[in-house]
Order: sequence, then structure tokens, then C-alpha cells
Amino acid sequence: MERVPRRMSWEQRAELWRRWRRGETLTEIGRALGRVPAAVFLALAATGGLTPRPRHRSRLALTTTEREEISRGLVRGESLRAMGARLRRAPSTISRELRRNGGRRWYRAMRADQSAWHRGRRPKGCRLATQPRLRRLVAAKLVANWSPQQIAGWLRDTFPSDPEMQVSHETIYLSLYVQSRGVLKRELLAHLRRGRRFRHSRHATTAGQRRGQIIEAVSIRERPPVIEDRAVPGHWEGDLLAGGRNSHVATLVERQSRYLMLIRVRGKDTRSVVRALTRRVTRLPQGLMRSLTWDRGLELAAHRTFTVATNVQVYFCDPQSPWQRGSNENTNGLLRQYFPHGTDLSGYSQAQLDAVARQLNTRPRQTLGYKTPAAKLAQIVASTG
Repeated sequence: MERVPRRMSWEQRAELWRRWRRGETLTEIGRALGRVPAAVFLALAATGGLTPRPRHRSRLALTTTEREEISRGLVRGESLRAMGARLRRAPSTISRELRRNGGRRWYRAMRADQSAWHRGRRPKGCRLATQPRLRRLVAAKLVANWSPQQIAGWLRDTFPSDPEMQVSHETIYLSLYVQSRGVLKRELLAHLRRGRRFRHSRHATTAGQRRGQIIEAVSIRERPPVIEDRAVPGHWEGDLLAGGRNSHVATLVERQSRYLMLIRVRGKDTRSVVRALTRRVTRLPQGLMRSLTWDRGLELAAHRTFTVATNVQVYFCDPQSPWQRGSNENTNGLLRQYFPHGTDLSGYSQAQLDAVARQLNTRPRQTLGYKTPAAKLAQIVASTG
């Protein structure tokens, strides 16, 4: 059996990052590179799942060829001034090069070149490392469960004339995921929406489940264009958030404002779900819900009963197409911060669910120009009232 080298080559690392950006799994990448998934994970975790920036030598640094010329000059017994004149470098540059790499007797061009390249990898201090006040403010907002994008947008809005109190969301992510920076504590990762240990490709997906047939289901393809472009309020997306012990919570998101409602359901059967949805929807202000786009789940098989009771038209997504109700799908991902996979949702009261929804509805959203869903919905209600 051929022995696999312990270290990955530059070509293998480049291939690893190409496949990771395409959304391949650790197993798929490891199979392509002849590595176990654990080795792929360690390579990704070293930079927090973020593709390292390409490295370039400074135009002022000594080149490999120049170091080889220094080595030949030492063999010939040339002085520092003679070597400097030949290479068009200051004698002090040659002197520092020799001091760093063993002196005249032990200098070796290749070893000196590798040492210089390694020294150039030392992490440079980012703004969060050099600005304690900014670092404390970012950490406090993370503890309050704000996302890095929300923090970056809020900082730009709060300190518009102070660049030292502004930081990009990517810098915050880097400081969290790349612990070698020593800026933000790893414990703050628990406050991110997804709770992941490093960044994942946006192309990574999981296979959807097969769904049964729903009688007289109205396809999303028949949904009017006015709903699609979010120009008119009152159109919602919905789904069930699954928990442990076969427990579920209904999630409804208004497409224009991204306002969230969580609804306690006794079971996943269509009678329980439709009854819970009807009871909540009929308490909304007149005209605030005009349509509901739902996943292809059988829990809304009795959609006609729901429509008759609420006068809300239901549209169903195509099978295995969660992106067709993207606002709701994204919100369900955010909710996993509060309800991790395996959580028994049956133990939560409606009041507790309302408190969680209130937290999400009072956070600024980038897609709303850093307004909150609650403020946006209040504006909609005021304009329609």
C-alpha cells in the first residue's frame, strides 16, 4: 500500500479549498485527496473554514535568486559591500540576512528563504485587537445574540464619522473562527445563529425528504407576481420546526417585513396544525394575512378548511425546494439558536414562544436597512389602517 504523506502539498490544499467552496462534504473532499475526513476538518478549522488569502512576497524582500547569490558570494569569500553592490542591495541588508540565518559559516540559501516565508505568516493585528473599546462593544452585542452583520451595520450607523469604531462583519467572523488571532473568545461562537465552529459554503445543502400528495394543492407557480416581488404586504411563508420526541412548532414569516410568529401545535397531524393556525390568524388585524406559502408537508393537507375559516389562500412549494420560501427557511435556521436539534418543543408554552419571536422581531435586519421587523410591520399596519 502506498504511503500517504502526512502534510498536504500546496496543490492539495488549493484543491481542498476549491471543493469546500463548492459545498462538498468532508468525506467527499477526503476521498478526492486520499485523506481521512478528520484531516480535512483540521485543515479547514485552522482558518475557521475561511479560504486563506493568496500570499505574495513583498517587492522589497530578498528573492530566492538573491539568496543563492549571497551563498555563492560567501563561498568565494566576497565582502558584504561587494555582494551588496553586485545585488544592488545595501550592505546592511546582507548583514541582517546573515545574522538571521546562522552567519557566514552556517548560511544556506534555501533554508533562509523558507525561514523568511515562515516569518511572514505571523498574524497581523486587526482593528478588534488594537481597539479595546470596539472589541468590548462587539463582544457585548454578540452576547446579546446580534449577528456580525447586524453589529457591523449598527456600528456604521452609530459612529458614521469614526472609522476606528467600525469593523466589517467578515473581520468579526475571522476573529471568532480563527482563534490564533486571540481577539474574541471562542465561547462567543455559541451566540451565533447557527452555532457552527467554522464557516460553511453557501452551496452546501442537504437532501430534502420525499413528500406525499396534497389534494387540490395550489402550486407556487400560480402565485401572482405581486407576491413574488414583496411589493405588497400581507403575504406570509410557513413551515413546521421539528424538535425531539416528535414535537413541532409552526413558524410564520411575513415576506415584506420578515416579522415572525411562533405557534404552539399539539401534533403534526393536519387537524392540529390547521386548528392552531386558524386560531392565531383570525386574531390578526384585517387584511394583514392575505396568502400563505407552505412547504409540501402533509400537515397542511386540510388547507381548504384553513382557507374557508380565514379567507387566506394557501400556495404550496415544489417538492424539495425550500428556497421558494427563503424568508421562512432562513428564520427557521435562526431559531435553531434557541431550539437546537433534538430539543423537545412540547415543553414550551405559547408565552415562551412569543418571547423568542419578540427577540428576533426586535433585532435590526440588513435586508430592511437595519430596521427591525417589528418596526417595519408597525409601519405597514399604520399605512393600511
